[in-house]
Amino acid sequence: MYRLYIAIAYRRKNEYLFTVVAEGPDALLLGLRYSPTRLHFLFLSQDAAGAWQTRVSFHSPALMDSQWHTLVLAVSEDSFSLTTDCGVPVDITADVPFPAALSVQGARFFIGSRRRTKGLFTGLTGKPEDNEVLKYPYETDMKVTLGSRPPCTKVEDAQFWFDAGQRGLYLCVGSEWVSVLAAKERLDYVEEHQRLFTHSETLGIEVFVIPEAGLFIATANRKATSAIYKWTDGKFASYQTECPRPLLQIFLAVANFDPNEKGQEFSVIYKWSPRKLRFTPYQRVATHSARDWEAFEVAGEHFLAVANHREGDNHNIDSVIYKWNPRTRLFEANQTIATSGAYDWEFFTVGPYSFLVVANAFNGTSTKVHSHLYVWLVGSFRLFQSFLTFGAADWEVFHIGDRIFLAVANSHSYDVEMQVQNDSYVINSVIYELNITAQTFVKFQEIPTCSALDWEFFSVGEDYFLVVANSFDGNTFSVNSIIYRWQGYEGFVAVHSLPTFGCRDWETFRTTAGSYLVYSSAKEPLSRVLKLRTG
Repeated sequence: MYRLYIAIAYRRKNEYLFTVVAEGPDALLLGLRYSPTRLHFLFLSQDAAGAWQTRVSFHSPALMDSQWHTLVLAVSEDSFSLTTDCGVPVDITADVPFPAALSVQGARFFIGSRRRTKGLFTGLTGKPEDNEVLKYPYETDMKVTLGSRPPCTKVEDAQFWFDAGQRGLYLCVGSEWVSVLAAKERLDYVEEHQRLFTHSETLGIEVFVIPEAGLFIATANRKATSAIYKWTDGKFASYQTECPRPLLQIFLAVANFDPNEKGQEFSVIYKWSPRKLRFTPYQRVATHSARDWEAFEVAGEHFLAVANHREGDNHNIDSVIYKWNPRTRLFEANQTIATSGAYDWEFFTVGPYSFLVVANAFNGTSTKVHSHLYVWLVGSFRLFQSFLTFGAADWEVFHIGDRIFLAVANSHSYDVEMQVQNDSYVINSVIYELNITAQTFVKFQEIPTCSALDWEFFSVGEDYFLVVANSFDGNTFSVNSIIYRWQGYEGFVAVHSLPTFGCRDWETFRTTAGSYLVYSSAKEPLSRVLKLRTG
């Protein structure tokens, strides 16, 4: 069987598409010609009695529209089949079979003519303006787009997009690509993607996105000016010095924990300038060795909670919740909450209820202190539940299905009345689960950690993970931080061990190129971006 594939746009009423002509007598050995209503396949037949020209004609009026069409002509001994635009083939059985052997010795092949000067073909027939004609016909008809994520607008409505990298098929519906078929993404391994050198040791790192500006991270550095880095060409590049934590999308709040030359301590709120594409100072707030800012919204009003760690040698001081005043356009003190060496605030909601939990780290004599969970009632936060913690440095709230969890990072077991042992840094951090019936968080799982300073929850495909920032084991800061995978009844099980040095903070983010983790070090001016390789 022979097959001939042609892409063509009809222009003239009668024309040869191609011919094979014998040298000398101008005998047509093979040819394809179209007329206004038919497509003709011609070939030379011969037997002992002589040679004659045979014509097989297909009815094809739909081709005369000056649009590009695809034709597939299949020829066997006594059957001829024409498929137009991937439609239903038209089969013809001819009385005269196609010759099993057709000698073309000395013949010439012509495109667009029959060896005549008139109508002599040069270049591509009709000269298509783009490569549309070169696409596979099934792809054109199905309207499947390959490559990176295309726009989804009215023009692309009902078209498919195949993401080869993620092995997923998507359908454009309205303005969103809806997953039709996707391979299950699973975490395979973790590899280093970038070494990000910072101005000094980094006590915290935050990932945030500014619409129409891009993806950023902000680093809270220990000894030098903090900085902002922008994701550019697949890596973070220096963008602006000053200010670390993002707040309410257009603000950044800096938690300063050292006094100025006058002994005063101020944290600074910066505002994003769309014109300058920079953060500019907006408001100064008096704080006391501030360790963290938490931005949140309750009933349409915006708040900021600062974790005041200590004032001089006194760790038992008030932390403050500020509320945005739209009239003065400032954050103003709204509520004070007694804390003990506060290190972190975490806000979350459960149904219509808003919660705020503080990580208390030290009361002046011991790290064995209660950290407290507050619920918003009648315009202020009220105590809801207390947890016994050991140098609590971080809370992480996360959801798995309908279940709600709280994980605390315990960093140190210490009491001035007890001799400090090296293993006092190797202690259990705890995951709690909300019991809806009892309306309280109950202990779900304890995980051994090495002076844990942060938890970060993330997902890959249908799998859920927690990564812990292990910082110190009592002897060295070179300790492995661990990724745990959710395994249902088993809880979280260790699956990856990542070498880190004085690890302080983990953040996760995703780009079109995949998923990443980034961690900061409190003991060296180097942060690392890790890529999650999936299989």
